Parts: sequence; C-alpha cells; structure tokens
Amino acid sequence: MTSSGYTPADLARRIEEPAKSALLPGAAAVGGRSAFARDRARVLHSGSFRRLAGKTQVVAPGGLELIGTGLVGPADQAGGRDLSDEDVDLVPRTRLTHSLEVAQLAREIGAQLGCDPDLVDLAGLAHDIGHPPFGHNGEAALDAVAGDAGGFEANAQNLRLLARLEPKVVDDAGRPGGLNLTRAGLDSVIKYPWVRPPGGGKFGVYEVDRELFAWVRRGVPAPTARSLESQVMDWADDVAYSVHDVEDGITAGRIDLAALRDPQERAALAEAAATGFSAESADDLATVLADLLDLPVVRAALAASMAAGRGTPDATVAAAAVKQMTSELTGRLATGPILATREITGPDPLTRYDADLVVPRRLRAEVAVLKAMAVRYVMADPRRLAAQRHEQELLAELVGELVRRGPEALDPAFRPAAAAAGSDADWLRVVLDQVSLLTDAQAVVRHRRFCR
Repeated sequence: MTSSGYTPADLARRIEEPAKSALLPGAAAVGGRSAFARDRARVLHSGSFRRLAGKTQVVAPGGLELIGTGLVGPADQAGGRDLSDEDVDLVPRTRLTHSLEVAQLAREIGAQLGCDPDLVDLAGLAHDIGHPPFGHNGEAALDAVAGDAGGFEANAQNLRLLARLEPKVVDDAGRPGGLNLTRAGLDSVIKYPWVRPPGGGKFGVYEVDRELFAWVRRGVPAPTARSLESQVMDWADDVAYSVHDVEDGITAGRIDLAALRDPQERAALAEAAATGFSAESADDLATVLADLLDLPVVRAALAASMAAGRGTPDATVAAAAVKQMTSELTGRLATGPILATREITGPDPLTRYDADLVVPRRLRAEVAVLKAMAVRYVMADPRRLAAQRHEQELLAELVGELVRRGPEALDPAFRPAAAAAGSDADWLRVVLDQVSLLTDAQAVVRHRRFCR
C-alpha cells in the first residue's frame, strides 16, 4: 500500500530489508500494510514502548514515588510506614497510557489536516519512548551526571532508541539499526531538530548521532524546520499533558477546584503560568483562568466535586463530571488548531513540510494555565519534592556504580557497545543508554543490588 502525499524519500529506510520468508502462499494478493502502518506496529510492539507502563507521568504508579523517602516505605524501613490502600488504589496515567492518549489525539488532528494517520499515530506513541525512570525528574538527574558524554535529553534519546537501541533490524555487518523506521517516521518524532545549544536547553540529537540525524533530515527545507506531523504530535502532547494530568491531580485529591474560587489563589496560579509556561502577562493569564473556570462543564465538575464524599453515590457523579470536563477541554484544544490552520491553507491535504500547524494564542494560554495547575498542586507537593530528591540521588548513584563496575554489570545486550567504547565518554553513554531503559521499579531494584 502507498501513503498519499509522501515521496519515496519519505518512505525510505536506512537498512534494506529482505522480503518476508514466512508468508503463506497467496498472501501478497490480500494486500500489505503501508510503510507507516509498519512503522506504527514496530513501535507499538517494542519492548521500550511496553516499559513506559512502569515509568512516571506525573503521579507515580502504585505509590512507588514515595518508597525510600522515609515518608512511605516497606515495613522494615527505618522511619517509613507500610503502604496503605489509599497509597495504591488510584491508577494514575503512566508514560504508556499518556503516549496512547497522545497518539489517539494526534491521529485525529492529523487526519483532519491530511497527514497519514498511522504516521502521526506513531509519532504520538514514540514521543516519550526515550524517557528514563521517574519522568522529567529522572531526565534531569541523568543530564546532571552526563556532562562528559554530551548530556542526556529524552528527545535525543528517542531518536537514539528508535534508530539504534531497540532490537529489530541489523545491517549486513551486524550493526544495530533499531526499528529501522522510515525517514518520515523518524522525522515525525523530532521536536527539536538541533544538537545541544551552547547555553543549554532542549535538543533532539546527540553529537554522537549526527550522521544518523543527517540521514533523517535530508531534504528538509530549513535546518530547524519541523514536519507538520511532528508539530501535530507536539500539540497533542501539550493538550494531553495539561488536561489529563489535571484530571489525575483532581482524582488523586491533589487539585481542589474549589480553592480556585479564591482570587488570590487564581492570581498565584496565573503568575506561575506566566513564569513557567507562557510569554503572556500574569494579568492576561488570570483572565484566561477565570474564563476557563466559568465554562459550564468546569462549573459542573466543581459543583459535583464539592458535593461528593468518598465512597458515596455522589463520588460517581463527581468522577463522571470530571471526565466530561476532560473530554470537552480536550476537544476544544484539539479543534482550534485544525480550524486555524485550515483558515490559512484551505482544504487541500497537508503533509510533511507543506504548512505549519497554527495554534491560536488563546489556546496556548489555556494550556499554560492548565500546566501550571498540575505543577503547582501536584508536582510541587512537599511529598513529591522529597521523592524527587531521592530519585535523583538514586539515579546518580546507580550510574556512578555501573560506570565503576564495568560491562559485566550491564544487561547482555549492552555489552557489545561497551566493548566497542573508545573513550570514557563513550562508556558513559552506554551506561546512560542502559539506565534510561529501566522502569521506575527496575531502577529501585538495580540500585538496591549494586549500591548497597
């Protein structure tokens, strides 16, 4: 099958693959999948994608974020207490469920614009695949110890994992080719098409992967241009992160919508949004927040939440109201860029570098306010901050100990790369690759094994 609107160069793979040898007679007549459908399936069935189920999004799975902090821990941990039902009975989003939601949202937005649905879907599935244990906190921890290797950045790790680390295809010399995705498939995952800037900041490729990056970016119209599919994925990520993480915070009891009736609290939240997520003024963001809170679906969620008591019939009504709020806000934020982009481009199908996604300024401000809500009431929770300090110490100690112990401490799959490492920086990069693949629980267990 072909993918309309895409060139042979877009469909190219770095390593030529032989024809499948296990096909049944006559299978060719049934028709095959498109190149992008194959890409999507490769990501979906990869071990790295499954491991995202054990990696933190905002609220860690099963109370794990509190283990080892002295706040919550095994019964024999000094200063700790047993995990309670309340610690573990919530089922928050993980990196896996978040990625599935981003993929679904990106697929719907992209399809309305003319992008190949499987291509934007795979971009959503893979957009966090390089994330290490403990979410963004783990990313910061690994970056802090990765200076000699050129730093650690989850977006750069995405490309490295998809094109090198995840086992699927090797070349004739036995060198790993990762999932061997198409050029457009790899490009759709790149949000920051540059190496690490001198002053720091986000980036999408390590210096060591420049040759791979050059192949992916061959033929792009400008060095820093991003494909439309990547922009759709990026906005879908923003929407899912902002709306769904607020939903998780409300469900976990960490976000109290009623508190936002206080003008001072709204002003503080708007200031946090202006400082961390938006170029808009705090006053303008306060107006945006007030307007959001005045939406009928948000007012209904607030009223239902205030009436609910845990375990009462009202709790079900409140949960339904919060879910309805999530659905309507997601639809609002997804539809706006489609309408704004079509207003400029007209109805023709758009792919790759045909156009940029147009996101209305107002919607960006709404997302900024929602992001600030998740940070202020969930991520800045004192218990979470204590857990984050512990997580950073754990990962730093684990990396240091693995570097000291040598290749035998790594999983067998990483030992060939360790043997080929030509410098201390190369060896450190191998260790970072290993640690970044671990789930939250695996990181805790490896630390216990090697560092105690």
